[in-house]
Amino acid sequence: MTHSLDGRIMTGGEAIVSALLANRVDTVFGLPGAQMYPLFDTLYKHSDRIRTVGARHEQACAYMAFGHARSTGQPGVFFVVPGPGAFNTMGALCTAAGCNAPVLMVTGQIPTPFIGLGRGHQHELPDQLGTLRTIVKWATRIKRPADAPHILNEAFRQMLSGRPGPVTVEMAWDTMASSERVYPMDGTEPDDPVPPLAEAIAEAAERIKWAKRPMIMVGGGAQHAAATVRALAEEIGTPVAALRSGRVIIPENRPLELSSYAAYRY
Repeated sequence: MTHSLDGRIMTGGEAIVSALLANRVDTVFGLPGAQMYPLFDTLYKHSDRIRTVGARHEQACAYMAFGHARSTGQPGVFFVVPGPGAFNTMGALCTAAGCNAPVLMVTGQIPTPFIGLGRGHQHELPDQLGTLRTIVKWATRIKRPADAPHILNEAFRQMLSGRPGPVTVEMAWDTMASSERVYPMDGTEPDDPVPPLAEAIAEAAERIKWAKRPMIMVGGGAQHAAATVRALAEEIGTPVAALRSGRVIIPENRPLELSSYAAYRY
C-alpha cells in the first residue's frame, strides 16, 4: 500500500471517489442530498469508471448494496445524507451485520463548526457515529480531504478482514466541498486469515472418525469455501445441510446435499 508521489488538489468528494476507485469499486448506490452534492458531482464526472445506481429511499440504496455484496462477493458501497437518511438504512445495516456482508456506507455530516453544538442544524443528530457503532463493525469521520485515502483503505480492511461486516465513514458538508492537496494511495487488501489450531483440527478429525451419523452444517462463514466443503463431504461420505446464508455453498442438486427438513430428520 503506497502513496502516489504526484499529489493533486482535490475536494473531499473527489478524494473519496479516488479512494473507491483505488479499491476496485465500479458500482455504487445512492440517493443525493444537500450534504452529499460534492460527492455526487464527482461520481457524475467519473461515470465512465464507476456506475451510480439511484433509488427513491435510503433503505433501498442500502439493501441494493447488500444484495450486490451477497451476489458478487465484492463490497457493496452506498451513499446517503446524514441523520434521518443514514438512519433509514438501519434495517439493511443490521441485515449486513447478521449475514457478515461487506457493505460500506458513506454519509455526510453537518458543517464542521456546528458538530456537537445542538443548534438544530439540518439533519443534525447528537452522536451519529456513536449510534452507528452500536450496529456496524467500524465507523469514523474523515476530517480532511487529505485523510480520505488512508481512512477509506482502513474501512475496506476492517470490512473484509476476519468476519466481514458493514462499516461506515462520514464527512462534514464543508469538508466534502473544500479542497487541498491529496496524495492518492494504492488500494488495500484484507488481513491474512488466522490459521486454525492444529489441535483443533486433530480433535475434529477424531470426532468425525467415531461419529455414527456425521453431517456438515454450513452457514455464511463458509461462503468462500465451497470447494473445501465439497471435498471434505466427499472424503468422509457425509451429507451437507445449510442454514439460510449457506444455501449457495453446495447446490441443492448435488447428491450429498440435504434440505433443512431432511437434515432435521437425519
